Parts: sequence; C-alpha cells; structure tokens
Amino acid sequence: MSRIGKAPINIPSGVTVTFANKVVTVKGPKGELYQDIDPAITVQIEEGVVTFERASDAKDHRAKHGLYRSLVNNMVIGVSQGYKLEQELVGVGYRANSKGQDLELSLGFSHNIIFRIPEEVKVSTVSERGKSPVITLESHDKQLIGAVAAKIRSLRKPEPYKGKGIRFVGEQIRRKAGKAAGK
Repeated sequence: MSRIGKAPINIPSGVTVTFANKVVTVKGPKGELYQDIDPAITVQIEEGVVTFERASDAKDHRAKHGLYRSLVNNMVIGVSQGYKLEQELVGVGYRANSKGQDLELSLGFSHNIIFRIPEEVKVSTVSERGKSPVITLESHDKQLIGAVAAKIRSLRKPEPYKGKGIRFVGEQIRRKAGKAAGK
C-alpha cells in the first residue's frame, strides 16, 4: 500500500477542489491550478477532505497513486499559502536586478544575461553592501517555480573549488581541495 497515496488531503478554508472529466481543479486566494488524473485513479471529495484510490495493485497504479496525491496536495498548499524560493549569487562582481518580469544577471561573463520570468512567478532582488545578492521567487505553482529556479541556477552552477555561482539560500556545497593539497 502507498503510504502517501492513502493519506487524505484536508482542504483549508477559502480553497475549493473540484473533479470533473478526469481533471482536478483547485481554486484559492493565490490562484487557480489544474491537473489531469489517470483513469486508474479515482478522486473522492467529501466534507473538506480529498482521498485517492487506485484500481488495482499493478506497479503502474501503485506509482501513480502517490504521485497524484502529492501533486494535488502541492496545488492545495500553493493556492492557499504559496511557495517561495531564495537563491544567492556568490562571487566577486555577481549582481542581479529585476525590472518587472525581466531578471538581469551579471555573472562574470562578457555580457549581462537577461532572463524572462513567466507571469505566474513574482521575482524580486535584494543587494546589500557586503552580502551576496539574493533573488526571491514567489508563486502558487510549485512545479513552475522549481523549473524557473533550476534554469536560473544552471546559468552559473556553484563550482566545488571556490564555491562561486548561484545557489539556494542555505544550500551546502561540497568543496574540493586545490591542487596543492593533492600532493
């Protein structure tokens, strides 16, 4: 049995969840999200609780049971509370500026990178003297905010020798010894 799939989802006040034509729709104060559901999984919405059941114990059905429960749970949390990710730019001369939905990054290349952020994601930057610049992303869609953060991080991944690059706030980078320590 799937422990995650069996767990019910409690619907907070202000959030409505509907299931019609194999699509779950979640509406809340932060926005509206949709998710297609496989026909092997049945969704039941009763008295502020959403539960999921699978058709059989086939491997494919067991995998999707927990998957769809997690996706819908993330949607409920997203439209009620929202998600927030913070990334910091570590390196001399690394800067970030946001102008509307455009994020301008100076990452040590010969040119600045202008990254267009989707409309569903709100971006802001903070640059304090003596501290690394911080990029803050906020959205109601967990999948979208994770994809945007991963794309920003891929522009200059943290390197293991000096630790320079774009990292999530609080992320630990495994450091390597330089060539002097190798002898």
